[in-house]
Amino acid sequence: MRFRPRLHQLPPRVATGAFILNSGLSKRNADKDTAAALHGMASTAYPFLRSRDPEEFVRTLSRAEIAVGAALLLPVVPSFVAGAALAAFSGGLVGMYLRIPGMREEGGLRPTEQGLPIAKDVWMLGIGAGLVLEDLLNGRKK
Repeated sequence: MRFRPRLHQLPPRVATGAFILNSGLSKRNADKDTAAALHGMASTAYPFLRSRDPEEFVRTLSRAEIAVGAALLLPVVPSFVAGAALAAFSGGLVGMYLRIPGMREEGGLRPTEQGLPIAKDVWMLGIGAGLVLEDLLNGRKK
């Protein structure tokens, strides 16, 4: 595992990290209606979340997004670690897309208009997987 990102890893790390960090910071002071909406969507996809308080859920989500965004932006965090965090986080978003009714066209993976904002998060899963795979494959060459 390398402890400094390669130069070509910086653009996707910075772009994705800034995007996720901003999202997390924006959720820090979410109002009750926003918390209820985010919690409702997440608990539809992941029923185990139903028992969580919506406001606590959004505070936890905010902290997770801030942590993932910071891990991507800080070059001292190894790409494997930052990529794994990004892949786990975005995997949850893609899982929501696949599980929530009305997000996809009937019988396929193509997003509906309502599903497009979540379906687009597949790019983050690709970046996270790429960072992890590159570190794993380059580690084997040594």
